[in-house]
Amino acid sequence: MAALEKRRPAVAPGAGFSDGGRPTASRAAAGAESEEDFLRQVGVTEMLRAALLKVLEARPEEPIAFLARYFENLGLRSPASGGAGDPPGQLLLQQQRLSRALWHLRLAHHSQRAAFNNNVSVAYECLSAGGRKKKPGLDGRTYSELLRRICREGEAPDAAVAPLLRKLQCRDHEAVPLGVFRAGMRTCFVLLEFVARAGALYRLLEDPALAAADRRVGQAVLDTLEGALQTGDGDEAAPARYLEAGSRLGPDNVALAMDRAVVARRPCVPMHREEFLEKAAALFIAKVKPVG
Repeated sequence: MAALEKRRPAVAPGAGFSDGGRPTASRAAAGAESEEDFLRQVGVTEMLRAALLKVLEARPEEPIAFLARYFENLGLRSPASGGAGDPPGQLLLQQQRLSRALWHLRLAHHSQRAAFNNNVSVAYECLSAGGRKKKPGLDGRTYSELLRRICREGEAPDAAVAPLLRKLQCRDHEAVPLGVFRAGMRTCFVLLEFVARAGALYRLLEDPALAAADRRVGQAVLDTLEGALQTGDGDEAAPARYLEAGSRLGPDNVALAMDRAVVARRPCVPMHREEFLEKAAALFIAKVKPVG
C-alpha cells in the first residue's frame, strides 16, 4: 500500500487547474490563441478585415446594413449548389453576379483611382468565376450586359448608349481581359457624371415659363463645351480628362456663349432637356476610343 502511494503522481496546483477545478490563466491563454489561429486558418480574420476596410472606404450612412449587404454579396462568389443544368437557375445566378459586380463597382468614385481599380478587380473576379456550365473567364456577352446595366440604371440617354456600346463592347464569345474591362467600366461611370453635369448646366439655361431652354443659347453652350473638349486631349486621351476639360466651362464662358446667342436676335425656338443631354453625351462619346 505504501508502495502504491509512492507511485501515485502528485498533482501540482499550477499544472493547469486552480483549487476549484477551473482552468488556469495559462490554459485560457492557450485556448484563446488556438481560437485566433482557427479563425486565421479558415479565412475569417482576413474576411472581416476586408469588410471593415470596405466600410472605411465607402463610409456609408448605415454601416450595419452595408455590412449585411457585403456579406450577402460575398456568398455569390461561388456557383449555386442547386439547379445544375437548369437554364433558369443559371440565368438567375448570372443576374446575381451582375448585381454583385455592380454593387462593388459603385463602392468608390472613379476619381479614387486605387480604390476604384481594386473594386473593378473584385467585380471582374466575380463575373469570371466558373461553374458547372461555365468555364472560368469573362466573356464579351456578360461584359456588354454589365455596360448596359450601368448606363441604364444611371439614366444615360438611350440615344447615347448604343454608340458608346459599339465602341466598348466585345464579341459575345470573346475573352475580355482585365485591362479592357477596367477601361470600359471607367468610361461608363465618367459618362454618367458628364451627363449629370450637363443636366445641371441645362437647369441654368432653362426658362421656367417654357420648361425649355432657348435653342440659340443651348447650342452656343454646346459649341463652347465642344471647344473645351477639343483642348482636353491628353497623351492618353482618358475619359477622365474629358470630364476635367468639360468642367472648365465656367460661368464666364457660359455667359459669353449666352451673350453671343442673344445678339443674334432670331426667333426663340425651344431646346428640351433630352435633346441637350443627348447632344452633350454625343460630344463625349465622339472622344472615346474604340476597344482594340
